[in-house]
Amino acid sequence: MKFSHKLRKLAQPLMYRRTWRRAQRVIHPLRLEPLFAKIDHARLAKIQTEYAGSTEHYAKYADIRRWLRLNIVRAQDLKLHRCGPKSVLDLGCGGGFFLFILQQLGHSCQGLDIDEFPLFTQLLDLFGVNRWIWTIRPFEQLPYLGRKFDLITAFSIDFNRESKRDWWWGPWEWEFFLDDLNRHLNPGGQIFLGLNPSQNKEFYTPELLEFFLSRGASVERENVLFPSR
Repeated sequence: MKFSHKLRKLAQPLMYRRTWRRAQRVIHPLRLEPLFAKIDHARLAKIQTEYAGSTEHYAKYADIRRWLRLNIVRAQDLKLHRCGPKSVLDLGCGGGFFLFILQQLGHSCQGLDIDEFPLFTQLLDLFGVNRWIWTIRPFEQLPYLGRKFDLITAFSIDFNRESKRDWWWGPWEWEFFLDDLNRHLNPGGQIFLGLNPSQNKEFYTPELLEFFLSRGASVERENVLFPSR
């Protein structure tokens, strides 16, 4: 089957699913203000003052309302505001916006990321989110994090590429990585990936799409959800 035909088959129900998710967000809202009220506003003001006018590319994350709104949508789409407590690992957790929201919903959370941007460290401390400092590399196992998880997430993934030479993981790298993630899952656990597009604006090659589908994944543009193991 041609790659273009596979994409058309995937796209056919896409509009329906996205429309239904938007409707579900309205039916089952998750409000920003109650979450925002739980933040230490004096500490936040100091952080925002420090980065006001900064030319660093990551300074935009000091606008926490913007990023909380985005991550509220992520939590809603994964129905994490409509389920019992889960143990969640977020890879590339950044400033911890997603995990902060989940913690307010009663979930037990752990982040994993590099320690490169001071603002992220400040935000994680502000939010009370734990981060394991680690660099994800191809064909290297993650460290043991002291427990297993019901859900492993990774949004706007950047660890699967070398941007200087526009090199991206293929099926071999992803197979090793996903097999390793399975070691960190509880029975019934799931993996959710939010991919970034390559320079040609595609989220996966034909081979990578075939690989994801072969593992039973639900693929919807950048979103890849692997079934319970």
